[in-house]
Amino acid sequence: MRRIKLVVAYDGSTYSGWQIQPNAVTIEAVLDAAIYELTKEKIHVTGASRTDAGVHAMGNVAVFDTESTIPGSRWAYALNRYLPEDVVVQQSWEVAPDFHPRHCNTQKTYEYRILNTELPIPQLRQYTWNVSHPLDVARMQEAAQALVGEHDFKSFCCVRTQAESTIRTIYAVDVIKDEQSQIITIRIRGNGFLYNMVRIIAGTLMQVGRGKTTKQDIEEMLRKQNREVAGQTAPPQGLTLMHIDYVDNDDAEWQKCE
Repeated sequence: MRRIKLVVAYDGSTYSGWQIQPNAVTIEAVLDAAIYELTKEKIHVTGASRTDAGVHAMGNVAVFDTESTIPGSRWAYALNRYLPEDVVVQQSWEVAPDFHPRHCNTQKTYEYRILNTELPIPQLRQYTWNVSHPLDVARMQEAAQALVGEHDFKSFCCVRTQAESTIRTIYAVDVIKDEQSQIITIRIRGNGFLYNMVRIIAGTLMQVGRGKTTKQDIEEMLRKQNREVAGQTAPPQGLTLMHIDYVDNDDAEWQKCE
């Protein structure tokens, strides 16, 4: 039995999230189906991040065990023949038999995109959140720094979270505006994220940009540990999981001992 790691990019617009569900099309489901079509093995992939319905990814991670002799690096090419055009395996390789994508020291990077135009642009409706009010990016960038460091992010997660701990470490938050496209990108990197955490941060920073919330307010939100004090949950389509880095190289290509 061999364990294969996949780096998967997808447009989440038409999917009910990552995790397999009855009577719904999900990213896990189409990956499982593609593996079956290729190998005739009934395999269930394990994902690193269970993105919500409508959320996109450039580099989510999945692993699975197989009896197939297909070389690790060839799985990407083999599987893509059986996947829909909005799901693409970007890379693949064989990893250690005990590698688990969620049980390692990682750094995850997400980007949330706001289209800051008075009227929406139809072609961007599935990839950005259109906010018509002018937003002060400098204020958003300054306030975002209150989130950097180790904090209890209970105010910034869905009340339905099942996480044992709501303490996470944020390494960096950047708020950048492209003047030509009028797209504001909130880029956030951390050791892990709670359910809806990035979307609630984006909704809160949007309020900062409108002048309704300050950096001091965000500091108070962290102290209060109460979801009701933070901003709205931004819609899913603006969110993309960019990449997952395995800090201790746990996902290194597996070298079998002779």
